[in-house]
Amino acid sequence: MRHFLSVLDLNSDEHRSLIAHAIDVKQKLGQGISHNPLSGKLLAMIFEKSSTRTRVSFEAGMYQLGGHAMFMSPRDSHLGRGEPIEDSARVISSMADGILIRTFGHDRIETLAQHSCVPVINGLSDRLHPCQLLADMQTWFEQRGDIAGASVAWIGDGNNMCHSYINAAIRFGFDLSIACPSGHEPDAGLVQSGGHRISLHESASDAARGADLVVTDVWASMGQEQEQEQRLQTFADYQVNRQVMQQAHNDALFMHCLPAHREEEVTTEVLESAQSVVWQEAENRLHAQKALLEFLIAGGL
Repeated sequence: MRHFLSVLDLNSDEHRSLIAHAIDVKQKLGQGISHNPLSGKLLAMIFEKSSTRTRVSFEAGMYQLGGHAMFMSPRDSHLGRGEPIEDSARVISSMADGILIRTFGHDRIETLAQHSCVPVINGLSDRLHPCQLLADMQTWFEQRGDIAGASVAWIGDGNNMCHSYINAAIRFGFDLSIACPSGHEPDAGLVQSGGHRISLHESASDAARGADLVVTDVWASMGQEQEQEQRLQTFADYQVNRQVMQQAHNDALFMHCLPAHREEEVTTEVLESAQSVVWQEAENRLHAQKALLEFLIAGGL
């Protein structure tokens, strides 16, 4: 049994096989070819944080694979009324074939996995967002081929997406330049784990210089809404705009996990430009996660 709590939970070869399978499954779907390896299987989806893309993509993915997804919110279960997550893990995993959880503290996901007898998938935590990286990497592979040796710029908050990009740099072999305001840098231990592949920069332009891919995220994530006004000031110089993109290669791609706050972390001009692949990236949440579900629940591809 395998869990997917972090990009590092799969090795480099497994990641590339999974992406190749996701592309194949996507093509089959477009051709109207049924692919139902999870017939009769159930995915329990625990959402302690709200979601659009994660919920829709996993629910649609399980349906297309022949299985079923069951949505659970804190209002609908004892998780929101004091039951220890260890107890919930034992009960839910005795009835479901896999568990997806989207929550706040990463320790909750780790505890759930420790006490589950079925695969657990991290649908997002305050520390990591590995499923989004699967979609991002699939999008790159479709557009450019293997990302090994490429230069990627992360601009904005050193948040869960930034952390997962650090892990992806390790697994996929690309160089990652990070630009964050002082006090909002990614976890120092994670940066160190990336070794020579990770570099920190003071300005967005410096990070973007010579990049093949430029990536950003919202400046205030869920749970940080009360900091919104302050963050608008703190991150003002870290907007991805035409000037920043001009520092990257002429054919550099732009990605954003969405939802995007236009004219904050990214201008509408960049978001809607020919370099932007955010809509392909969003759709690929479905296909990459279908490959992941098949890998974990069916036990292989």
